[in-house]
Amino acid sequence: MVTRLIAVALLLASLLPLANWIPGGESDSLYGARLSDWVLGLGLCAGLGVLTWFVSRNAGAPTRSLPRTIDAPRERRAAALISVVALITYAAIARTVFSGRPLLIDEIVQLLQAQDLSGFRLTHPIEGAKEFFSIMHEVDFGDRAYGQYPIGGPAMLTLGVWLGAPWLVGPVAGMLCVWMFWLLLRELEPHASGQWRLGATALFAATPFAAFMFGSHMNHATTLLWLLAATCALVRAVRPNASLGWGISTGLALGVAATVRPLDAVAFALPAAAWLLWRARVGGRPLAILLLSGVGVAVPMSLLFWANFATTGDPFTFGYDLLWGPGHSVGFHATPWGVAHTPARGVELIALYLTRLNTYLFELPFPSLLIPVLGFWFSRARLAALDRYLLCTAGLVAVGYWAYWHDGFFLGPRFVFAWLPVLILWTARGVRSLTSEFERHPGVGRGVRAALMGGAAYAVFSLAMVRVPTYHNGLVSMRIDPNAAEDAGVRNALVLVQESWGAELVVRMWARGVPRPESEMLYRSIDACVLEESLGGLEQAGVRDGAAVAALQALRVDSARLVASDLSPDFTERRLPGLRYTARCISRLEDDRSGYLLYAPWRIVQDGNVYARWLPGREAEIARAFPGRAVYRLRRSGSSVDAPLLWEALDSAQTR
Repeated sequence: MVTRLIAVALLLASLLPLANWIPGGESDSLYGARLSDWVLGLGLCAGLGVLTWFVSRNAGAPTRSLPRTIDAPRERRAAALISVVALITYAAIARTVFSGRPLLIDEIVQLLQAQDLSGFRLTHPIEGAKEFFSIMHEVDFGDRAYGQYPIGGPAMLTLGVWLGAPWLVGPVAGMLCVWMFWLLLRELEPHASGQWRLGATALFAATPFAAFMFGSHMNHATTLLWLLAATCALVRAVRPNASLGWGISTGLALGVAATVRPLDAVAFALPAAAWLLWRARVGGRPLAILLLSGVGVAVPMSLLFWANFATTGDPFTFGYDLLWGPGHSVGFHATPWGVAHTPARGVELIALYLTRLNTYLFELPFPSLLIPVLGFWFSRARLAALDRYLLCTAGLVAVGYWAYWHDGFFLGPRFVFAWLPVLILWTARGVRSLTSEFERHPGVGRGVRAALMGGAAYAVFSLAMVRVPTYHNGLVSMRIDPNAAEDAGVRNALVLVQESWGAELVVRMWARGVPRPESEMLYRSIDACVLEESLGGLEQAGVRDGAAVAALQALRVDSARLVASDLSPDFTERRLPGLRYTARCISRLEDDRSGYLLYAPWRIVQDGNVYARWLPGREAEIARAFPGRAVYRLRRSGSSVDAPLLWEALDSAQTR
């Protein structure tokens, strides 16, 4: 009964356009296109199935030979081989699809943190005015800077930094996740055939959503690694006469996961604690295991609190709390961007994650979640304790991100990546249920298998022709060549990276002490030229902090009339129709048209050069902070995102 309720809820929430039906908040603009694709794809697969049934309806039941069983050692070796193949696949994705580079600002900042940690430090000094080096998601209040993220994710990447291959951390985490998923299958399905367990493991390894995430620098991969490690330890900790070490291992793994993504770790820790607490009611060894699991959690958490204290000054304050304020936290309140996060908006976000999973999970021509829905619907066996635990964790992940304001989308609905083990488990069970349901109707069974195989063939084709090229050709502006300076003969130099006018305006607001949330809102609600001239006045007068915020807030009176700029390649800049631009603003527009770069990717380049942001007219100021270095201005040689790089040597007159 419970599994059928889950099936109905999952089916409705993933197929209905709830985000579009709830007024205000988020909306799914692509729902209509997805629905059309699903209807067409489902019709094609169903047609293939009906055709197969029709052609083979008189063929009778196939003669079956006894399935060849796989003994435990051979199954273990096969699972290890699947894990190694997964590692090779994820590494190939990391290098060929994502260029072995962090492509999202989250990845870049965590790699910067890892570079600091590789030198056994939590922060790095700011040399010169901070606006030359400030980037999104990096805290730079004072004379030192550090990333906003919990220390665990960067610590995982540090291992890759030491090896000179931080891109390899995700693939290794993915390989270990595949192996531990197989270990869990042995606990969940002890009576299933070894072939079925290996098939489910291969499905986990080949799932596109998983493969792309494991090929990235995102911390969801390492989080899932530690969550699965905790689950594997937990199932041993709850056995009769379990070793006390499993209690410590469970706690340690959950604690490490909490140092990476605290919300995901809480979703797994609460039901684990309840399970251990229930067993501990009898005292003795179960009570000792519970207490030791608490000790295990405390060790990595104490390191997290120490890192927080050493950076933010408060063990319970994370960098993102300090940078973005109370609006960043979990709960229903105004977000850092000023939008109110309400329970209704939370429902919209969860609905969006589910509808996106229908595409990004398996890339099938029909909704991907239909198969796990069938697994839940046809399930007849009583749920094992481990099943109940995993379903509780999935529910708590949903509750946690229902109460979190940000729409986490990159390579799919990344915030629910921790659902992956549950979704793959019930997908494998769904396929098994479908085949077993039609054992007495061989022709129908052949049709169902043909429909599923047709969907799988479409997924492979779609991945090769659409998804991989899209990811490979996407975020071009972030894909810099780390050897570009060497190829251009630029060594031991100060390189001033030219960003867009809009990006510079935001950084200049930060330098005036305008908080990050207010800077974002002001940038989106003030004409770029008006903001330029006003900031210039504030800089000359030395106005900052609250006074600067108040002065800039007064400029938002025309915000309703603003449009995206059609004068600059940077469409994020805002323009007030009819406003006549000053000579300085026209000059900045011409700078945009001549070509610009994003600065953040250059921060992680370690080639002996110093990369700073170009601020017009301030070249001499930053050059004085790095005496003895040749100074170059770096930009694209045109407005195209893939235009060649242009290295312009600045003469001494410009830098004196």
